[in-house]
Amino acid sequence: MPVTVTETWRLKPEFADRALELMQVMDDIVGPGAHGDPGWCEHGRFFQNHADPAEIWMMYTWRSRPEHEAFIANEELILGDFYESYCVGPRTITYFTELAVDVEATAIHPE
Repeated sequence: MPVTVTETWRLKPEFADRALELMQVMDDIVGPGAHGDPGWCEHGRFFQNHADPAEIWMMYTWRSRPEHEAFIANEELILGDFYESYCVGPRTITYFTELAVDVEATAIHPE
């Protein structure tokens, strides 16, 4: 079953103003391997926290959690230098299942 993956990246505070540049660097490191993996479903989207600009969320869909967990084990091996240079620690990963809520504007809403 597909899962939505949220990666939370915590940059060192002095790099918060370079978040776009550094997330591109990270994507250049791991993107080619991800895009070639059979579990890959879509490109990630990146979000910078207004309250804490050093916190970045990356969200994307993967074919299944077990496939993603196996895949990211290899990614961790190539992210060490990036973590050490720019982050306060490794990313954290959270998995979500999308709920099929009907959000059509024409839906009847209780009063």
